[in-house]
Amino acid sequence: MPNAKHRPLIVPIFIPHLGCPHQCIFCQQKTITSQSAPKINKQEIVKILETAINSPKFNANRNPQVAFYGGTFTNLSLGLMEKLLGEVYPYIKKGFFNAIKVSTRPDALDSERLEMMKYYGVRTVELGTQSMDDNVLRLSKRGHSADDTVKAVRQLQDFGFKVGIQLMPGLPGDSNKIFKTTVTKILQLKPDMVRLYPALVIKGTRLAQLYLENKYKPLELKEAVETCIETCVRFEAQNIPVIRIGLMSSPDLLEKGTILAGPWHPAFGFLVRSGIYRNKIKPLLPESGVLSKITISVQSKEEPLLRGHKNSGLQWIEQQTGARDIKIETDDNIPFGIIRC
Repeated sequence: MPNAKHRPLIVPIFIPHLGCPHQCIFCQQKTITSQSAPKINKQEIVKILETAINSPKFNANRNPQVAFYGGTFTNLSLGLMEKLLGEVYPYIKKGFFNAIKVSTRPDALDSERLEMMKYYGVRTVELGTQSMDDNVLRLSKRGHSADDTVKAVRQLQDFGFKVGIQLMPGLPGDSNKIFKTTVTKILQLKPDMVRLYPALVIKGTRLAQLYLENKYKPLELKEAVETCIETCVRFEAQNIPVIRIGLMSSPDLLEKGTILAGPWHPAFGFLVRSGIYRNKIKPLLPESGVLSKITISVQSKEEPLLRGHKNSGLQWIEQQTGARDIKIETDDNIPFGIIRC
């Protein structure tokens, strides 16, 4: 499990839909980010950065970075790209931030833009890949192919950028088998990080229309959690961290009626992480029926993973072992991922 202490401190600047050449069937950036018309003037950017560095939560030891999220950054005009990067660059030169990261499409890269980004301190580029199946991409109106992702990753790696990949299981035309193949293809590209966003049906999208017309069936919550558990294990076994699982909550996203269907849960990432943890400790539990009372010793920081969401982990241990009396003790001398019964 990624250690929070080692995660960079990200200060986001949202540019929803800016530079996007297509309206993907699942996308409603205003709702996802709680941002409407993007404010991209100098005053707004300076306000965001100044607020961040003057916050008591700002920690220069956490590798602080600025991230442009929500649009297709490299599809902006060269002038606008330079303007946005140029507003952040002085804060990098002064040492407040270590780097910039941007998100974009696999088919929106060229050498001139990449050279500019390197000059202004961009170190990470995240690609909205979503799938490596061309039929899934076509049905989702992505407007790019799986081969575009292959070429984009190689180009970014050749320029020395860190590469992030965003994947979206559960899109139209997708299946468990198809998504496993997507993961296999991404593993072969050796990205530096991955995000997993199971597809949700958000009001106002083309996907919502398909759902209401009974032409699309989203993943169930349990199915999405199991898919993400398997996917995380596969990536992290190859030292590729999964840095986000599930959409981050926003006021608009949580508004009643915004999410029409799909595997939404406010603690989706925790469901996945606790599921991974259970699978890891399962062989360490006593066999069913052997003990009626169990005391489990675990690292203190792992206790939430053991307990699970609303103590679902304790219920799972009861089902696995048959024990009715389960006590948890913390012992920080125990190695991570190990329990003692």
